[in-house]
Amino acid sequence: MLEEPSRQRIAGFLDSRRDATLSYAEVGASRENLTTPVGYAVDHNRVRLGEGRGAFDRAVAALRAWKMFDAGWVSLVPADAPVEVGMTVAVLARHYGFWSLNPCRIVYTIEEKDEDFVKCGFAYGTLSGHAQSGEERFTILWRRDDGSVFYDLYAFSRPDHALARLGRPLARGLQRRFARDSLRAMVRAAGEGSWPGC
Repeated sequence: MLEEPSRQRIAGFLDSRRDATLSYAEVGASRENLTTPVGYAVDHNRVRLGEGRGAFDRAVAALRAWKMFDAGWVSLVPADAPVEVGMTVAVLARHYGFWSLNPCRIVYTIEEKDEDFVKCGFAYGTLSGHAQSGEERFTILWRRDDGSVFYDLYAFSRPDHALARLGRPLARGLQRRFARDSLRAMVRAAGEGSWPGC
């Protein structure tokens, strides 16, 4: 799209994808990221947000409010989507002079405690009509040993659209840009300090 889609067009797009199938077979494979599905590129990024219960609570609230998409060139629609399994959302992005709208569905949520971490988060998977095929996990980790709180972003993907396949280096560049900007957005939204290097 050469112009930003209207709210009406976005609403129609989301309605048309509510019953769409996931565009990959390895649903849930990002949960533990122990074995990456064959044929996918993997991105794994993490940033420290602070320390202690306050930092954890701020980070979880930011995650549930989709603040990791506050990057200027990318956003999530609807912006107030609840984080629950089955919720269909779309990533709206402006890149390389045009707009894209890519549908996803939340496939699992995370609320775990063990001897090492407290974890809260979720993953969404791509639906048919998305430029890529795969899964992305967004997690807040609270380490019990030193109290550190981290935002962890893990994804596996491969091109699922002809233009994404032809422009794979550009698509991979956008994925790396999103990861970097997502970490920055979470530091702004929930962190106790500033982005490293700034």
